[in-house]
Amino acid sequence: MQIIDEAREIGTDRNPISILILADDCNPEWPSLPIVGYKYALSLSKIARVTVATHVRNRTNIEKAGAIGIRFVYLDNERIAAPLYKLAIKLRGGNEVAWSTNMIMQYLPYLAFEREAWKTFRAELQAGEFDIVHRITPMSPTLPSYIASKLNCPFVIGPLNGNLDWPKQFRVEQKRERERLRSLRVLAKHLPFAKSTFRNSDLVLAGFEHTMSELRPLAPGRVVNFPEIGFDPKIFHPARKQAAFSGTKPYRFLFAGRLVPYKLPEVAIRAFGGRGELRDHALHIVGDGPELDRLREIVVAEGLQGVVHFEGQRSQAELADMMREFDAFLFPSIRELGAGVVIEAMACGMTCIVAKYGAPGQLADNGRGLAIEIEPLDDFVKAYQEAIVRCVVEPAWAGKVAAAGQAYAHELFTWDRKASETMVYYRDLLAGKVIADNRRYD
Repeated sequence: MQIIDEAREIGTDRNPISILILADDCNPEWPSLPIVGYKYALSLSKIARVTVATHVRNRTNIEKAGAIGIRFVYLDNERIAAPLYKLAIKLRGGNEVAWSTNMIMQYLPYLAFEREAWKTFRAELQAGEFDIVHRITPMSPTLPSYIASKLNCPFVIGPLNGNLDWPKQFRVEQKRERERLRSLRVLAKHLPFAKSTFRNSDLVLAGFEHTMSELRPLAPGRVVNFPEIGFDPKIFHPARKQAAFSGTKPYRFLFAGRLVPYKLPEVAIRAFGGRGELRDHALHIVGDGPELDRLREIVVAEGLQGVVHFEGQRSQAELADMMREFDAFLFPSIRELGAGVVIEAMACGMTCIVAKYGAPGQLADNGRGLAIEIEPLDDFVKAYQEAIVRCVVEPAWAGKVAAAGQAYAHELFTWDRKASETMVYYRDLLAGKVIADNRRYD
């Protein structure tokens, strides 16, 4: 297998702690997991000496970004990964749905990636050139580590996120998502390397209670609350935010995300039907996906052509501009593990209305947003409708909610803050201290 190594000068003023980061997904231009992996690693490199082992597919975009003070080593496992990726796309019918199938097909390629990492860094690791090895991607608890049992330095894994069941009220959406293989997830803990991964993890970072509850028995006393999501305050910030809604202009609502069944964009759309007082306001839908044609039909059936506007795909910067200009963020997704887009909306000063389930419900807790209890579809739509109406008729309340969410996001979820929190754990590990989870993200 091909190995491509590119080293960049590391500043002498950096923290002397030396970290080897395993990040198969690490790309500054790809959304979701790859950009999270890249942003997290880059922030850590500001306060530690960081080497990132990543996949060769990320090389072009990483080099284009021109990051300094961080070393990237590119590993190539395409001999195994490429044919299994093609098979996964065929089994899934594309790359939009059947996420569990995708995870199953990543098992062997990811082990091959870590095996290449071990071959590449074995000499450096055995010579003690790294103080800590930290695997930050993939973030699924079902993908084990090949390298964890081979190290003579502390091993950190995470943030991990998973173990969120489908709500029973939305089995139809589960079928449309082609998630029948999710039932096989229970077998993951019996696969080779699964048990040794957590047995040999000195620290497990886990996002939200749905993941922590699964991992505590596997790594007793070593699981801490640490969501994987974060945001760049240079992009997502409240500057230029419009004045509070006065009742004299349309209240503008925003949905942003892939248009797939489990994100339930139809709830946001249907909530505007049947309530005349909402016809003077607007809903903008940012995103694309297999549900688009169906959503357009719902708009026509509800007579909402002048209310609902489809914006297509937008860049991260364009979305941030919209978040600053709009008033409230609607996100009725019913199986959201991380919900980084919710933190981005909060950071821009939006009032967030989310499903009270998984990550969005926990982010919106304690008055930071409005979390809607999951009910059967028609009841869920009505509850969303009432929340939307409340925003319009009680703008002062909506403003207070937005302010609370904004403060929470900027206090805990900037990438630099998350890197500094990680460094506290690194130092405690190296000092032999007992790791304590103070639940600061609740």
